[in-house]
Amino acid sequence: EIRGRLHVKDGDGVDDHRAEERLLVGDEKVPGGDVTQSFLVEGVAFKKAFSYAGFEMMQKQYTNPKILILNVELELKSEKENAEVRITDPGDYQSIVDAEWQIIYEKLDKCVDSGAQIILSKLPIGDLATQYFADRNLFCAGRVDASDLKRVAQATGGHMQSTVNDLTPDVLGECGEFEERQVGEERYNVFTKCTNAKTATIVLRGGSEQFIEESHRSIHDALMIVKRGLMSARVVAGGGAIEMEGSKSLREDAKTIMGKQQLIISAFA
Repeated sequence: EIRGRLHVKDGDGVDDHRAEERLLVGDEKVPGGDVTQSFLVEGVAFKKAFSYAGFEMMQKQYTNPKILILNVELELKSEKENAEVRITDPGDYQSIVDAEWQIIYEKLDKCVDSGAQIILSKLPIGDLATQYFADRNLFCAGRVDASDLKRVAQATGGHMQSTVNDLTPDVLGECGEFEERQVGEERYNVFTKCTNAKTATIVLRGGSEQFIEESHRSIHDALMIVKRGLMSARVVAGGGAIEMEGSKSLREDAKTIMGKQQLIISAFA
């Protein structure tokens, strides 16, 4: 059923030259349950990334949210071990510390001012930023895998940003529904009803790792067949179809030949 829905969705109005882009299908393997609990997300789903204190206070469900995708570290860090700062007045040290806090708060303020309700980053989002966003009813996730961010960007129409300066509405993505969903013993971030939905995620369930891997191989084989079918309209028939067509042609040709040769050709056919 999953393969059928995916085939119909990707097969409607597909440009052959863009078939490879259309088949952006992710898969998640969740041990436990049975195979009938596997499901297709017509959008993007990925496992919840590592989270800091304050994450449990975040809102876990949004309707029509704006999504900000970053390649920026939102974490307050101490100076490097080899950093050297020379001061003549002890009061200057406090000004350096205050400047570090001011820098991180300016980054967080710019993220909030962008109008995004969901903030994803390839790099860490620390406990300060997590609590800051939670207090403002925003959702954030750091250390998100690059492939997942790519699929989120393509599905929602967002653009990954390497800085928080000059964030404009056109760099934000958008989806119809977002929720953090419990699947087995794991939690997943699920984006559905995406504006530019060209991707899907298959969540596979099963009682054992071996069974899930077998299901995964079957899904992979099916996807590759669909991909090749979209990229090329030529088909090589199987199941003895070629031999049957050859036999038919020989029988028809045998009817045009007189004598014993007709019997020989018919027998060979």
